[in-house]
Parts: sequence; structure tokens; C-alpha cells
Amino acid sequence: MMGSGLTDVCGLRVGHWSDPDAGTGCTVILCPPEGAVAGVDVRGGAPGGRELDVLRPENTVERIHAILLGGGSAFGLAAADGVMRWLEEHGVGYDVGIARVPIVPAAILFDLPVVRADVRPGPEAGYAACAAANDGPVAQGNVGAGVGASVGKARGLAYACKGGLGSASTSLPNGLVVAALAVVNAFGNISDPRTGRVLAGVREMDAAGCCTGFADPVALLAAGEGPQFATSNTTLAVVATNGRLSKAAITKVAQQAQTGLARAIRPVHTTIDGDTVFALSCGEIDTHTDIVGALAADMLAQAVVNGVLAAQSAYGLPCAGEIRAD
Repeated sequence: MMGSGLTDVCGLRVGHWSDPDAGTGCTVILCPPEGAVAGVDVRGGAPGGRELDVLRPENTVERIHAILLGGGSAFGLAAADGVMRWLEEHGVGYDVGIARVPIVPAAILFDLPVVRADVRPGPEAGYAACAAANDGPVAQGNVGAGVGASVGKARGLAYACKGGLGSASTSLPNGLVVAALAVVNAFGNISDPRTGRVLAGVREMDAAGCCTGFADPVALLAAGEGPQFATSNTTLAVVATNGRLSKAAITKVAQQAQTGLARAIRPVHTTIDGDTVFALSCGEIDTHTDIVGALAADMLAQAVVNGVLAAQSAYGLPCAGEIRAD
């Protein structure tokens, strides 16, 4: 059965801070107070992150307390400081005896050229996203880290389409829930895996400056177009389940979930994307890694599609000029 998004996994809350005037924002995923077993898989060649090594299966800390996804390039990692402050104030963190230290992995995307390069999410933005977090249906489209997202940039922003934030979930009769959230800021084109139809990407333009279709970004790369936009991309994602999995198993789920990006984005995992997928286990239902991994890939592909469709529904497919969040 299909559900509404990441918050269908019991205990997870999602909050956003959005600045449409500056074309940026951030999104926080709050775990249950006891934390969630977590893993990560980074496939893009241009990632930006914080506290990712702690998620390696051989390292000590088993559970994390939140994930921060932000715009603002590397500047946006500062928003995680605000998430840590909010969690500390609420008594949440890894108990080291003299204090509780919140564990907050973070990853960022590049949205500086969209409206303003001098405004980025900082600690106050991360704190505000935590304060806004709830377990209701996840807001989608141009919200949070998706405010400045764009896709199909082989010819630059003038020919790109608006990206956004999407979420999806599914459940099995035994109560297992698997869900995904994606912030779609890809170099490549976005297609619906069910139909193969391109939904957004590098626009072809007529003499009047209106979109007539989509160019093949792989063909453009082969022709020498695209590498000059090497810092303008990245798709960030979180998949989650209420199934009980070990740290090694949930890391495998993060790896399997990357297949969902490959189904919906072409090309993906390039040297000019920073594609990063986090995975969370915060439940007690007996399950198998491969069941969760297969469903996570399905839900992540759907989250990518949902994010782009929500952005188009709110703002329409741009016909000319600079992509803007407003």
C-alpha cells in the first residue's frame, strides 16, 4: 500500500526552513529520542558532507539523532550546528557521561547561482527547521532544501527546469513500512521509471524562447557540453524503515536504494553531482535487508518523481530566463 512520505515511519519528524527570496533552504529529519541505526552511501563525485564517517559500519556509534539536508553549498553545513543546539536543549544525544552529544550527519547541495549567493542556511535555519518538524504529511516541491533545486543543467540554468523535494512510502501487510525523501538537484534529466517519459531536464527552445522538449544530456556531454557546470548539482536522499536492521544491514540498504536514483535520473552519480543517500532503521519489525533495499529503491525513484512534479505544479515549467524559486 502506498503512503504519504517519510513520516509514515513511526518516530520520524520532518521540518523545513525556506527562504524563497534568496532561493535556498534546509530540511531536517528528526529521529526518535533514542536515535536510529543509520548508514550512508555516497556515489556522486562532488559531495559535501559532515559526520559521514561515523556512519561506517565498523565505527563505534550505532545511532544518530537527526539528518540535515541543506542548500548553500559547503556554507550550508553550518545549519547542522543549529540542529545540534535544538537537540541538546531537548536532552537528546549520545551519552558520554558528562553530556549528551547529538549525532547529526549532514549533506549539502549547490544552489548559490539560483537567486542569491550571499544568503545560505546557518545555525538559526537549522534550529528553525527542528522547531517546525512534525510527523504529518511531508511538504513537497519548493520547500526546505528543495527551494533552490534545479535539474537538467548541461546548458546552464537558462535551459534547466525547477527541481524540488519529494517523498514517498509503502507498507506491507505485516506492518513493515519503507519510505524515502529526495531533494532533486541533478545535473541529468528526470524521467518517470513507469513510463519512461522525461518530466524535466535540459530544455530545447524555439525562437520565441519556449520549451519544445528535452535534449539528451548524455549526448550533450559527448559533444563537449556540460562540464563547465561542475559544481551546480547533487541529489540528496533519506530512506527509512520501521524494520529492525543492523548498522551493516542499513548501510547495504543505502547502497541498494541508489538504484532508485539510477531509474529516475540520467545521467546519475557523475563527477559533477554529489549524490548521497542516508538510510535509517528505527523500528522493531523483523525483516530482511533485501526486502527493505528493494522497496527503498522503488520509493526513492518515486520520491524523485514526486519532487519534480510538485515543483512544476507550484511554479510551472519555466520557459525562459534564470530559474528562480519565486
